[in-house]
Amino acid sequence: MATYYWLAAFVVLLVIELATMALTTIWFAGGALVSCLVSIAGAGVKVQLVVFVVVSFALLIFTRPFLMRHVNGHLKKTNVDSLIGKRARVSSVINNELGVGAAVVGGQEWTARAQRDEDIIEAETQVEIVGIHGVKLIVKRMEEK
Repeated sequence: MATYYWLAAFVVLLVIELATMALTTIWFAGGALVSCLVSIAGAGVKVQLVVFVVVSFALLIFTRPFLMRHVNGHLKKTNVDSLIGKRARVSSVINNELGVGAAVVGGQEWTARAQRDEDIIEAETQVEIVGIHGVKLIVKRMEEK
C-alpha cells in the first residue's frame, strides 16, 4: 500500500517540478522514487522514510551545485547586474543613518547607500558598486592605489 503513496508523491513532485522548472522539487521526487522501490522490495515504513530523507538530501547536496552551474550558467546579466564592480561618482552625501545619498553611474543618478552603515561618503567621491538592493546601489570608497 505504501508503494502507491510513494508513487503518487513521485508523480505530484514531478508535476510540480515540470510546472515551475525551478529545480525545487526534483530532489524529493528522486527520494520518493527510491522509496517506492524500497517499498516494493518489502522494507518497512520507517526504512522507507529514512531512505526518502537520505536520498532526497543527498541528491540536493551533491547534484544541485552541478545542475545550477549548468542550467543557470547561460543566463546573461541584466543591465543592473552589470553595474556591480563599476565606478560611480557620489552626487550627494551618502549617510545610511539619515537614509540619504545618491551616485551617478553611466550618466544616470541612483539612490545609493554605503556598504558599511558607519561610513559617510562625501559628494564627488569615487566609489565602487559592490551590490544592488532593490533600486539602491550599495557602494564603497575606491581603494587608494
